[in-house]
Amino acid sequence: MLLASRWLSALGVVLGVASTCSAENWPNWRGPRNNGISGEKSVPVKWSATENVAWHTKLPGPAGASPVVWGDNIFLTSADGAELVLLCYGTDGKQRWREVIGSGNKDVRGDEGNSASNSPVTDGKFVWAMLANGQLTCHTVAGKEIWKLNLEDRYGKFDIQFGMTSTPILDEDKLYLQLIHGKWGKEPSRGLVVCLDAATGKELWKQVRATDAVDENKHSYASPMMYDYGGRKLLLTHGADYTIAHDPANGNEIWRLGNLNVKEKYDNTLRFVASPACTDGLIIVPTAKGGPCVAIRPDGQGDIPNDARVWTHAKTPDVPSPLVVGDFVYLCMQDGNIYCLDKQSGEQHYFQRTHRQRHRASPIYADGHIYLTARDGKVTVLKAGKEFAVVAENEVGDAISSSPAISNGTIYLRSYDGLWAIRNKQ
Repeated sequence: MLLASRWLSALGVVLGVASTCSAENWPNWRGPRNNGISGEKSVPVKWSATENVAWHTKLPGPAGASPVVWGDNIFLTSADGAELVLLCYGTDGKQRWREVIGSGNKDVRGDEGNSASNSPVTDGKFVWAMLANGQLTCHTVAGKEIWKLNLEDRYGKFDIQFGMTSTPILDEDKLYLQLIHGKWGKEPSRGLVVCLDAATGKELWKQVRATDAVDENKHSYASPMMYDYGGRKLLLTHGADYTIAHDPANGNEIWRLGNLNVKEKYDNTLRFVASPACTDGLIIVPTAKGGPCVAIRPDGQGDIPNDARVWTHAKTPDVPSPLVVGDFVYLCMQDGNIYCLDKQSGEQHYFQRTHRQRHRASPIYADGHIYLTARDGKVTVLKAGKEFAVVAENEVGDAISSSPAISNGTIYLRSYDGLWAIRNKQ
């Protein structure tokens, strides 16, 4: 009896440790809750090219697509010469399979990106990958192709300067796309929002997304977001001067937020790259360059007037998406400067300078820390909260434009040269 009691006690300890240390999947570029937040503990804060590196493997070519992780599989897209490929690696760093899903890679803005800039998305059974040239595929996690289509063949040729780099969002059994682009000129924007059956690629609905945006503003590099508040879901699309909330069941427009490109001083090159951030009862909407960052509530109808905004901050990140952690909103600017704002009021707690380099990756949070990834590969780790404190500055010596992923206590960094697994020594 005593032996059985001790065995049950030990089993309870083991189960308790297992439940607190359970791995969390990272199924899309913004993580398990689509907000850049990891719930894991004991995540590394310090590393180098040799310290706390579990492994490093070379990749066939550069890309800006973030890795996604489910269980012991890591998925990412990449250029490989003229080919565009979907890759699967194990969490041991060994390649499991490689599938060619497109061709005709196009580099853009020198070292800024290429046709493998859209991140994959997975549900642990299948993985979906979209390329900037419109190729869209579905594979099993074992690498078997289920379906493949060309979005340009189905919906018309993309007219967008740097490629259609928006990442699809998966919700239950549906795949949602925003195809916001248009010929440079004075004609208003008529982008599309599309819902596909994830299992077959069959179109379930499409909606024209009309706005009065003109010139380069008809182009959007942001990704759609699904926002669930109180059991009600909104599909958010962001681009062409507006953030629009759609009913995910049919694509019908519920509300739109305009004047993000202020009419009185209209900027014909204000195209959106950063995506909105969703939190309890609030949506943080970035714009670009000299535009504002706006907080709104999700329960609007029709055209949301300026005076319905919860707050407006004069500055916005251009490429990194906002990060909301607890009571604070973090805005990482393209030059490495960072704002910390009060979530409810927009009051500025601090504005500080970090590593002075281009920042293209979106910030992430884990276990009390904010991770800011610069284009030269340096990752600045800040203590979360309204007081500015740098905990560490880490480098692996590779250029990085993709956002990190966290799973099972490991940070995965996709550099232009390879894939890094950063993990505390056991």
